[in-house]
Amino acid sequence: MKRLTAQQLRAAFLGFFESKGHTVIPSAPLVPQNDPTVLFTTAGMHPLVPYLLGENHPGGKRVVDVQKCIRTTDIDDVGDNRHLTFFEMLGNWSFGDYFKADAIAWSFEFLTSKDWLDLDPNQLYVSVFAGDAEVARDQEAIDAWKKAFKAHPTKPINAEFSEDVYTFGDVKRIFPYNRDKNWWQAGDKGPAGPDTEMFIDTEGELPGNMRVKHAHWIKLTGSSEACHINCDCGRFIEVWNNVFMQYNGLGGGKYELLAQPNVDTGMGLERVLTFSQGQNNVFDTELFKSAFNVIFDQVGEATNLQEDKARIIVDHLRASTFMAADGVVPSNKERGYIMRRILRRAIVHGKMLGLKDTWVEKIVSGYIRAYSEAYPELEQNRRNILNVILEEEQKFGKTLEAGLKEFRKYKEVTGTDAFNLFQSFGIPWEITKELALQSGMHVNKEEFEAEFKKHQELSRTASAGTFKGGLSDHSEIVVRMHTATHLLQAALRKVLGENVFQKGSNITPERLRFDFTHPEKMSAEQITEVEKIVNEYITRDLTVTKEIMTPDQARTLGAIGLFGEKYGETVSIYTISDAKNNEVVSREFCGGPHVSHTREIGKFKIFKEEAVSAGVRRIKAIVE
Repeated sequence: MKRLTAQQLRAAFLGFFESKGHTVIPSAPLVPQNDPTVLFTTAGMHPLVPYLLGENHPGGKRVVDVQKCIRTTDIDDVGDNRHLTFFEMLGNWSFGDYFKADAIAWSFEFLTSKDWLDLDPNQLYVSVFAGDAEVARDQEAIDAWKKAFKAHPTKPINAEFSEDVYTFGDVKRIFPYNRDKNWWQAGDKGPAGPDTEMFIDTEGELPGNMRVKHAHWIKLTGSSEACHINCDCGRFIEVWNNVFMQYNGLGGGKYELLAQPNVDTGMGLERVLTFSQGQNNVFDTELFKSAFNVIFDQVGEATNLQEDKARIIVDHLRASTFMAADGVVPSNKERGYIMRRILRRAIVHGKMLGLKDTWVEKIVSGYIRAYSEAYPELEQNRRNILNVILEEEQKFGKTLEAGLKEFRKYKEVTGTDAFNLFQSFGIPWEITKELALQSGMHVNKEEFEAEFKKHQELSRTASAGTFKGGLSDHSEIVVRMHTATHLLQAALRKVLGENVFQKGSNITPERLRFDFTHPEKMSAEQITEVEKIVNEYITRDLTVTKEIMTPDQARTLGAIGLFGEKYGETVSIYTISDAKNNEVVSREFCGGPHVSHTREIGKFKIFKEEAVSAGVRRIKAIVE
């Protein structure tokens, strides 16, 4: 594979598709201009939705771009070999022009041709839509990939895959998956279609080896999943996704062909650059070199723990730099909340590494220099970027220092102490836990959560009934996600049984987190079914109503509440029901706020299901 710099890769991608008749268009801002349903541009398609729906693009029917994106749904994974908060998405687009055959042929050509990336075809594997009762298997995509691989004979795959599930005929390069993996849809109604994803095998001829041994991964996670190209063991890394919008969803699982089929693709620049430069992970590329130099000039030789902290710092400061360039300012609401969260997290980790003097300014200035050729707005807004970020550093730095000083007084850290550090000094639970572990101490999380719940109740009472528990604010996105948790619990009880009860929730503008009682990991099929049920409830536009009554009256009506919670003499009960037939979908003890009709929620998407403790699971989700 050719060794390219980031700027060379951007130029190569744009140049390749320009040679195929595409118009090069600039990146849209990170703050969406015409889409109030999302806080940031999280994918290349967001700025182009009007043209995918039929409007005429000034650049014609074929365009290509490099789009700035922010995605914080994977923030807990930042620091591994591939997840980032800010990233660049290379994309080529067809608005009713070419379709699968050309899109796949060009993808293969760009990746494997010696004139372009020169990837060994033996390292390339692809997934396609397997088909189901509603939509047939994507044979057109399969045939296109067969044609591409036939022209470049490859060796058999060297892995023990489940033959009946993950292979297709005699071709060991093409792997069909269900809707959970290879289907795109914005909602129950509207544009939809299959996609095909491209994966690079890191056990190929790369100078570095990114693979986490599968047996070791199973030991760490307790998973019994067979290895396949779309598992999480780290051997196969997805680099490119081509979405084929060819259907219009009519609702209820019914589809018709679109009058204008489109191609929507996305290739992660950082991931491709990693392979191109023969590195083990995205953080070892040139993109982060100057930032790491600032850190390790002070830290010296780093331990694994220090390396993890450094990765979080360089990722979060890069994202903050681009946010500030597009006018975002740290605050306690919406975009500002997300920026404040990641910026303060970087500052905390910097303090824990012992970084001093102007380390934040040096890292941010380095990013401005490195990216200004591709994104001139960084240099144009240099002063404002630095002012915004350094003001937040100064503001939080004073409080943080006092909090760390308080922490050092403890010989043992109780859950109450951890809550005090959070409430008084803004030190998150995760950081207190990490500090405690480094000092050989253990913190009782249940005690911390109990103190937090007490604080929530006091806040609710002090605010004359305004509900604060589990919600970061009362912004529109938080209210929509809060209402979605009621539908989520109803769907979980429907799929898993009435043993499911809420154990807690936390909702911020970027995601909802819902903890519930259940003894075992949910299957992929169960997760898909729960997500489907929630979206069906949303599409039905159910009515949300509030009533005040005694707890006994509420229980008589079948209302459910937070597991183990104690209630006062009167309670607020929220009921979600179908006004057409009086069907009650959900009835819960809750203080609000909520939307008035479920259609206001938007599309619901689960992105993670995991264990919290024995008998308690956690779902993380977003609404779009």
